[in-house]
Amino acid sequence: MDKKEIEILELLEKNGRMNVHMIARMVELSVDEVDAAISKFEQMQIVHGYSTLIDWTEVRGHEGVTAMIDVKVTPIRGKGFDDVAERIYRFPEVKAVYLMSGAYDLSVSVEGKTMSQVARFVSEKLSTLDTVISTTTHFILKKYKHDGIIFGEDDNNDRRMPVSP
Repeated sequence: MDKKEIEILELLEKNGRMNVHMIARMVELSVDEVDAAISKFEQMQIVHGYSTLIDWTEVRGHEGVTAMIDVKVTPIRGKGFDDVAERIYRFPEVKAVYLMSGAYDLSVSVEGKTMSQVARFVSEKLSTLDTVISTTTHFILKKYKHDGIIFGEDDNNDRRMPVSP
């Protein structure tokens, strides 16, 4: 992958809605070249999709609950952690699953309407899997920054330091 393609990916990662014409100007390529590169990234599954980051705490009645769950599992012989992770990520409540180093094997991000709903997921679905040894649930109380976006910061607020002679 060349430098221009990496630049395109970085721009898309920062703003998936960025206009192809704008990307082409920024990386100094033609619109057709950028369009072809993006199509290639999608076909190669380098780009898996385009999403919008929403601060649900600002939408009254739709706040919900997010929890990070540390999961210790017994890997399956010959398959490792992949099959266990797949069983977990197939639950609709699960938003992300990561293989981790350290005391726990998997980190699972779960969303629900209430803490009780998340607790039921852990007790009735996750912890009942035969490969799950233990879980530790951490409820997210407040998001300060997510995917590089700072929550609660006014985008129009100029944070540059004033320079005076």
